[in-house]
Amino acid sequence: MIVQTRDFGKTSSGKTVTIFTMRNSHGCQCSLISYGAAVQELFVPDKHGKLSDVVLGFDDFAGYESPQNPYFGATIGRHGNRIEDACFTLNGKTYQLARNDGRNNLHGGPGGFGRVVWEGKVVSESDEPAVAFSYHSPDGEEGFPGTMETIVTYTLTKDNGLRIEYDAVADRTTVINLTNHTYFNLAGHNRGSVLEHVLQIDADEVTVGNSELLPDGTFASVEGTSFDFRKPKSIGRDIDSDEEQLRFGGGYDHNFVLRSKSGELTRCARVYELNGFREMTVETTLPGLQLYTGNMMKRVIGKGGAAYDYRHGFCLETQFYPNSLRHPHFPSPVFEAGEHFRHTTVYRFGVLTFEE
Repeated sequence: MIVQTRDFGKTSSGKTVTIFTMRNSHGCQCSLISYGAAVQELFVPDKHGKLSDVVLGFDDFAGYESPQNPYFGATIGRHGNRIEDACFTLNGKTYQLARNDGRNNLHGGPGGFGRVVWEGKVVSESDEPAVAFSYHSPDGEEGFPGTMETIVTYTLTKDNGLRIEYDAVADRTTVINLTNHTYFNLAGHNRGSVLEHVLQIDADEVTVGNSELLPDGTFASVEGTSFDFRKPKSIGRDIDSDEEQLRFGGGYDHNFVLRSKSGELTRCARVYELNGFREMTVETTLPGLQLYTGNMMKRVIGKGGAAYDYRHGFCLETQFYPNSLRHPHFPSPVFEAGEHFRHTTVYRFGVLTFEE
């Protein structure tokens, strides 16, 4: 239950990157790095009590700074997911962003929060250890208005949850849509495809996207489609079905409209695998959940020499809906000066007590 801290390397510009390792009383272990305020490893038990690392990543810092890093474990901001035509208008002024996904902006741009060094500090060494990362984003960084202060706090809970608390505020009206981009494989980070994982999502609709994966403002029922995860089914069962939305994403890369609209912390998803019987539930205060199944992953060597490849990890990214700046009827990621973005997501781990 002690948090250990050590150097993890230096950026190409000479900034020191720190790694923090937390453990709880059950032996679960989580390591976090100050580059991208990212989850680097996460050891959780299987049905036999064996601990395995269930997140994809790299053993050393060079991997995280390389172009081959697809945001492994990173905190994403100022705006996660896509902004159409890499621009938006607030209070009559248009802000131009970087085009790093075709003509669009993705995950806050090439210098977004997942690609910078945060300040990290240990905030608890109790039976629920916690580390907080802070980042000062100056006015105009990556094209976004306002100077913004952000704190992301990770807590390893007594019941084997990884709680992520976000708190961000700016001095001007701006856009805030923070998320986490951890790639999970509950069989173990080095165990290949995740298509046999069983997934359930508490959502009756998805936002409809175009060929650029930009929501067009409409919603579609999951009823009778490959997007129906209201009852548990394997990720791979329908992933290659001949549906337009799946063809656009090369698989799942879509926003699910969560049932809960209260803003209270509510369970929104559950996923498990039937080798070690590890189970993960997701709880959030946010209205959307992006399911991404690693369709654009390219072969890269990760931790322990493991080869990560196509569909070897999945992401469940809690968020405001993508492209919401174009659709006023979507929940808004616009925050006034002094208004806080305060949201929580919990990835909670356990073991199935029976086969399903």
